[in-house]
Amino acid sequence: MTTEREKMTAGEPYQQFDKELIDRRVYIRQQLEEINHITDNKNRNNRFKDLLADTGDDFFVESDFKFDYGFNIHIGDHFYGNYDMTFLDTCPITIGSHCYFGPNIGLYTPVHPLDPKQRNADVELGKPITIGNSAWLGGRVTILPGVTLGDNVVVGAGSVVTKSFGDNVVIAGNPARVIKEVPVSD
Repeated sequence: MTTEREKMTAGEPYQQFDKELIDRRVYIRQQLEEINHITDNKNRNNRFKDLLADTGDDFFVESDFKFDYGFNIHIGDHFYGNYDMTFLDTCPITIGSHCYFGPNIGLYTPVHPLDPKQRNADVELGKPITIGNSAWLGGRVTILPGVTLGDNVVVGAGSVVTKSFGDNVVIAGNPARVIKEVPVSD
């Protein structure tokens, strides 16, 4: 028997108002309401880490970090996230090591059906987001479902990333496009 959580995480259609999923979202919201008001950085970040699938040792996030479930968020070592990040993690969100995120970052994995009958039936699905090592996202960047960014990618402030990009590029705009290559020293 496949649960709605298993279907959701696999990117298959699922019922978003399943009791297990609702209970987890309520629990996470209650925890985040408390955690986001903790002023002690070490305590706040340890509490965030307890709710996520896994993180590297060097993990630092400012306040007002929001997400739906936590169990689909995987973050590598040496991560910095600025204020007001929102990760909608119906599917896995995987972030490499040595990544820096500016304020107001949105990573969105949910996909709502175009067919209004399916939408009205509360069917949802998702596509994972993967961000490689040494990525830098400027403020107010939005990453849409199914996007993969390679290593050393820089995303300009205010960009909306609608498709995947390989390694060593600077992307910007809405929709984001390559504006130059990242110089990589030997």
